[in-house]
Amino acid sequence: MQYLPLGRSGVKVSRLCLGTVNFGPQTPEPEARDILDAAVEAGVNFIDTADTYGKFFTRPDVGGHPGWTEEILGRWLKDRPGRRDRIVLATKCYIECSPDINDRGLSAFHIRRAAEGSLRRLGVDHVDLYQMHHVDRQTPWDEVWQALETLIRQGKITYVGSSNFAGWDIATACQIARQRGLMSLVCEQSKYGLLCRTPELEVLPACRHYGLGAIAWSPLNNGLLAGIESLDEIARRGDEGSLKNLERHRPKLERYESLCRRTGQKPAQVGLAWVLANPDLTGPIIGPRTIEHLHDALAAVELRLDAQTLAELDAIFPGPGGEAPQAYAW
Repeated sequence: MQYLPLGRSGVKVSRLCLGTVNFGPQTPEPEARDILDAAVEAGVNFIDTADTYGKFFTRPDVGGHPGWTEEILGRWLKDRPGRRDRIVLATKCYIECSPDINDRGLSAFHIRRAAEGSLRRLGVDHVDLYQMHHVDRQTPWDEVWQALETLIRQGKITYVGSSNFAGWDIATACQIARQRGLMSLVCEQSKYGLLCRTPELEVLPACRHYGLGAIAWSPLNNGLLAGIESLDEIARRGDEGSLKNLERHRPKLERYESLCRRTGQKPAQVGLAWVLANPDLTGPIIGPRTIEHLHDALAAVELRLDAQTLAELDAIFPGPGGEAPQAYAW
């Protein structure tokens, strides 16, 4: 495993971050625990979850509820004495977890309650990285930072990160935090991969400017870049959004599969290796549903894509043309 500092912070994280969104609704708890054990044994020390995980991707025969994934992680940590101190544990708040009108957003009222709920479900006294799951433009930044600063002072969180922020949201958050004498954000978690390169315009440059670690979520675009097996699984699930994306991108995906066959590499590994090759990225979040998915992802760390392969991938999945404004202006 390879490690990098998380942005400008001093803590070092594995270049693969283990995402847990499938744990519970898609991956039964015993298998989720096996994946967690295997990931840590392989050197993964960065584990990401959220207070709302457990209600996404639920199967009709399983059901689900917000907080389920954190509960699974909490039981795993309880049964693994000493494991807590070996991992960088991250969770998030913003998305509603109940019908309560105030159980959402980034108000100080919600941040405090959400953080305490996550700590209770995880069975820990602090989380290492607490992330805003989305920007809340209805709440003043001074209120947001006051709530986060209080949690830091209480020892309940160590670092603060963002997710799904625009470049100007990152700049605003960092500038106001600096005015308050705070370290501000250490990372941004953004949707990024061969099929979603928009962050190259402004999000990645903002991360570089402010010293944030950039973390890619859904680097394989919900399995579209994971190969024939995953495409078949998408078809079986009958997920309307994924099926539309599959049809929309089918010509590109066929060219991509052909390229992967020529290189002798699995599509999922190529997609992750492409993210890992970007010097602006700390790394991708992997969201394995099975232990086999985990092993495939781990192999991507050692995969080096040559210049010709990178050029061919750029031709199949062209980016926005560089950074703003040069990408669209003189």
